Amino acid sequence: MNYFSSNFKLGILGGGQLGKMLLNDTRKFDIQTLVLDPSEEAPSKVGCSAFYKGDLNDYNTVYQFGKMCNLLTIEIEHVNLDALEQLETEGVLIYPSPKTLRLIKNKGRQKDFYLENDIPTSKYQRFIDVKDVQKALDKDELNFPFVWKSTEGGYDGNGVKIIRSSMDLLHLPEVECIAEVLVPFKNELAVIVARNVKGEIKTYPVVEMEFHPEANQVEYVICPARIDEKVAEKARAVALNVSKAFNHVGLLAVEMFQTEDDEIIVNEVAPRPHNSGHYSIEASYTSQFENHIRAILNLPLGNTDSKVAGIMVNLVGEEGHTGQVVYENIEKIMAIDGVTPHIYGKRETRPFRKMGHVTIVNENMTQARRIAEEVKNTIRVIT
Repeated sequence: MNYFSSNFKLGILGGGQLGKMLLNDTRKFDIQTLVLDPSEEAPSKVGCSAFYKGDLNDYNTVYQFGKMCNLLTIEIEHVNLDALEQLETEGVLIYPSPKTLRLIKNKGRQKDFYLENDIPTSKYQRFIDVKDVQKALDKDELNFPFVWKSTEGGYDGNGVKIIRSSMDLLHLPEVECIAEVLVPFKNELAVIVARNVKGEIKTYPVVEMEFHPEANQVEYVICPARIDEKVAEKARAVALNVSKAFNHVGLLAVEMFQTEDDEIIVNEVAPRPHNSGHYSIEASYTSQFENHIRAILNLPLGNTDSKVAGIMVNLVGEEGHTGQVVYENIEKIMAIDGVTPHIYGKRETRPFRKMGHVTIVNENMTQARRIAEEVKNTIRVIT
């Protein structure tokens, strides 16, 4: 199939920042793109060939959108899978497949899948709702502390909470959930796997993630991870096993814990470009976004090696600020060598909302980490 400068149409479900960054590469290759998103202010609106406003969870909206496309992909998992399954039966190519998305979309089902496929993960229990969790606590079938996760709809730290007492259960939504054993760990790691339709597969280097203690959001992504090479090899091997089990096409971000005794256990996965791979735009030979496009179009995968050490700093809205966004001191960080800001195009900020990221590249990892700290302490996302 001729994808380039042709009538081929790639549909993207979701028009957020991930879609916007994917579009940089579709425009580079001159591929026609259609985007569906519920927001009139979607960041992807400015970069696609055609934009459609609509509910990603509405069957008819997703179905009719898909009928206009030769191939569909996603930038968010929360889409109507029944519509995708119908489109697939009618010959529309969809990557990742609806079958893969069903296994991943629900975190309870995702955890079951790990057990069924001998993939190391933390112990967990599934519950109908928070009341069901409390009953298990009353019967001593569940112990503090544990990690509560809603099985559907969580993102950017939402839908996740560490529960240390029954007081922490107050005000949680009454939704299906899981309770995971709180794992003592040295590091939170991630590996992005790229796999095309014919099964060619490559992994990016292991990255290390540093999280905000309150918002449960990634603050820094560090590549390569500052870990022993044997641990890195083990992490990449686990990620490859996860990818093969899901039989996914496109990108799969595998988030993991490095335990105190250097075992690797899988936390969760995302079947799309991921925050842990944003550094790759500047630091890698082939960015995660380009490799996602290559993979779903069944083209040869690009080199996933890093050219240089890279650190990503997330730009999130400051606490106490809601309204029209202002990036204070952005010109100061742009004056630093190796610093590249990415602004997502969201006009309204609010506390902890992801508004952009900054990549720092440097041949010296220690220097890169120092600059990352300087960037984090200089730029402010305010109103």
